[in-house]
Amino acid sequence: MPSSITWGLLLLAGLCCLVPASLAGGLQGDAAQDASEHDHDSASHKIAPNLADFAFSLYRQVAQESNTTNIFFSPVSVATAFALLSLGAKGDTHTQILEGLDFNLTERAEADIHKGFQTLLHTLNQPDNQLQLTTGNGLFINESAKLAAKFLEDAKKLYHSDAFSINFQDSEEAKKLINDYVEKGTQGKIVDLVKEVNPDTVFALVNYIFFKGKWEKPFEADQTTEEDFHVDQDTTVRVPMMHRLGMFDLYYCDKLSGWVLLMDYVGNATAFFILPDDGKLPHVETMLTKEVLTKFLNKRHRRSASLHLPKLSISGTYDLVKVLGKMGITKVFSHGADLSGISEETPLKLSQAVHKAVLTMDEKGTEASGATFLEAIPMSIPPTVKFDRPFVLVMYDKDTQALLFVGKVVNPTQK
Repeated sequence: MPSSITWGLLLLAGLCCLVPASLAGGLQGDAAQDASEHDHDSASHKIAPNLADFAFSLYRQVAQESNTTNIFFSPVSVATAFALLSLGAKGDTHTQILEGLDFNLTERAEADIHKGFQTLLHTLNQPDNQLQLTTGNGLFINESAKLAAKFLEDAKKLYHSDAFSINFQDSEEAKKLINDYVEKGTQGKIVDLVKEVNPDTVFALVNYIFFKGKWEKPFEADQTTEEDFHVDQDTTVRVPMMHRLGMFDLYYCDKLSGWVLLMDYVGNATAFFILPDDGKLPHVETMLTKEVLTKFLNKRHRRSASLHLPKLSISGTYDLVKVLGKMGITKVFSHGADLSGISEETPLKLSQAVHKAVLTMDEKGTEASGATFLEAIPMSIPPTVKFDRPFVLVMYDKDTQALLFVGKVVNPTQK
């Protein structure tokens, strides 16, 4: 008989941006066969709008907590971890997780959701010498626990998960093994993600995403100078400000009341930077939708400009129990959780869910490397656009149409 004790289930969604391992194919159940490239694209594209809605819902929830701190997270990382977890959830617990990720279960079959994640991960993890993008899922299972074979099989097939046997009662060693896994997967960008591990934990799910890219049009380091960044009306900090005079995908958006800049990485990723007019940041935050991003992508307009963009390194750490709880995902964190699809022998609940994201942005992109870029610009006097006050950024993968990262830079000097 199952014990009356509800044991801890630890979920950690870890991420690093400037951001991804190799994924295998295989569809669930009877559909277990490799899909064509077209099927791969269409499956991931079908869930992309849901993931975008989830990304902006999560952003707005986090933004409500504080308007004085930087925001940075990976909606893909968080959604992947919880979608994987839903494989073992049943009843209201199952429904809440998928609906909390902005999926309408009356409009989309669950099998299509998991296939979408499978193809999303497969595509993101294709080797690319231009852009490093790797994601991974690690299942850490207590030595004494017996997890359902189907859950482990589906987690491996659909989410390319690695499984590890671990002794959670040796909490220090368990913490080290999990942190080492995340640190290795994020190439040293995220260290000590887990601060403590409950010895009663039976199962930990760890998701990471790592991205490293180079700008198609890099900045020159000798053009970077110390300039003012206006955190708010009363606070100004000095930051290294990158500068380049050239051609940019840049235009002023009346609807948002701010400048919109699109900068491509070498490869398949694009970064959006949105610089609101003074006092218009809350307006921009309420207006952010997938439709707005689509409009930006379809309305690319090259123009000459003198661009100033801060060089920075910021991070965000989030207690997902608290944040997602306010978005309707509550059952999985309670004693009423039904995760019997993970383990029938031991009642489980999700006791901890942590997400950490790190962003480093410099002249070359995410890390320094040698390159020189020259281009001709029109003779007319170009506008000067300075990202010297709080702005919003979004990182987008063109192949999968997925939002890899979403953030807000309030203070570039705030780590």
